[in-house]
Amino acid sequence: MNKENLKIVFFGTPEFAVASLDRLVAEGYDIKAVVTMPDKTAGRGHKLIQSDVKKYAAEHGLEVLQPEKLRSEEFLSRLRELDADLFIVIAFRMLPELVWGMPRLGTFNLHASVLPKYRGAAPINRAIMNGEVETGITTFFLNHEIDMGDIIDVRKTEIAPDDNAGTLHDRLMAMGADMVSDTVGKICDGTLTTRPQPEGEFIPAPKIFRDDCAVKWYSASAEIHNHIRGLSPYPAAFSTLEDETGRTFDVKILTSSVPDDAPRGLAPGETVAKGRRLFAGTADGAVEILELQPSGKKRMDTAAFLLGYRPVRFLMK
Repeated sequence: MNKENLKIVFFGTPEFAVASLDRLVAEGYDIKAVVTMPDKTAGRGHKLIQSDVKKYAAEHGLEVLQPEKLRSEEFLSRLRELDADLFIVIAFRMLPELVWGMPRLGTFNLHASVLPKYRGAAPINRAIMNGEVETGITTFFLNHEIDMGDIIDVRKTEIAPDDNAGTLHDRLMAMGADMVSDTVGKICDGTLTTRPQPEGEFIPAPKIFRDDCAVKWYSASAEIHNHIRGLSPYPAAFSTLEDETGRTFDVKILTSSVPDDAPRGLAPGETVAKGRRLFAGTADGAVEILELQPSGKKRMDTAAFLLGYRPVRFLMK
């Protein structure tokens, strides 16, 4: 089958999905429509916010579908009219079978982990938060269970000590665009093969909520450092800080380290400033806070922060 004859409907919402969509468009595939989340309102002015995928689709003249309900007859009818051969899903929501089972060549998903290890909505964050040193991407065909379909391809990458969720996201996004292109190419030339996911335990990677972002200062230094970098730059780890006047306020903690010269003897959450450096006590030592963002302020390095604040302790959660 020639790529020009392969009719595709693309499902996705965030920036992570845009790179793959852009690759398919650049390579000349026939994208019949793009399905993305409905616009949301945000801010005091209730401004409508469009998804990254919708913005890209609008700029490139692609039809955009934004169903409130994936089982609505209006949406299903339009999908049938498009008569696509293949659906591709990247960072969208769970599809019902009457959607993913519609195209004759099936529906495949790009997942930002090496399945079956991390299943769920936040595999990039969770892998770093858990201290993993390797992750990757997987393409697989959807079936009745979340992230459990037959695997098409897997590619791995190291998680470097200085990686955070942002840098790993960008690397996996680029790798994903390559793999989606290769997967669709194999479908076109008839060389695609699949295999069942291996048996074994998996690690849940659920969506990140605010409570997941709170720093638990009674944890070990390495665990806290991984927690911070696994949530940086977004949604960001946070803690409530008390200053020498007794005032308390929330602070996002964006960058940290576990230096060899970290002070000893600090209680968990207790802070000490040494020159332009700021340390916070943990269960087994201390972490150094390198970048943070007080509530309502801009992101800043510790040296700038200490010009205006005199921290005493991070409050325990």
